[in-house]
Amino acid sequence: MTIKIGEKIPSVIIKHLTSEGMQDLSTDSVFKGKKVVMFAVPGAFTPTCSAKHLPSYTNNMSEFKSQGIEVVCLSVNDPFVMKEWSQKHSADSITMLPDGNATFTKALGLEMDGSAYGLGLRAQRFALYAEDGVVKYLAVEKPGAFEVSSGEAMLKNIGSVKQAA
Repeated sequence: MTIKIGEKIPSVIIKHLTSEGMQDLSTDSVFKGKKVVMFAVPGAFTPTCSAKHLPSYTNNMSEFKSQGIEVVCLSVNDPFVMKEWSQKHSADSITMLPDGNATFTKALGLEMDGSAYGLGLRAQRFALYAEDGVVKYLAVEKPGAFEVSSGEAMLKNIGSVKQAA
């Protein structure tokens, strides 16, 4: 079942690559007590993800930071791929969440079958905004689309969420 607005982000442990090597990372530590935008891509280094989705966040980091919002990128890729992708696109201000086994993606109910494209199980393209681990806004793209989960779209919709609160 897909996570919904008002629900708590699932508590999952994923592997994260740090300067000290591979470490366990709890999703609780990523979201608890923070304002976070998390966007998900079907795969690092794929065309739309690299040319449009990731840049829509790196180009708007100052605006997210000015609002006290941390930005996280989720992908069903391994930690080494996510590290290289981040470095290639100068995305060091974004926390990369590698979900190699799709554990977190499945817990969110936002997985997709990309087998027809040779990708296997992946995350749908989406973005969410959470405060203290509770989803306040969720935008899931239609298959093949890139319209509602960009950095620009999230900034606009987060503003609407804050005004309604």
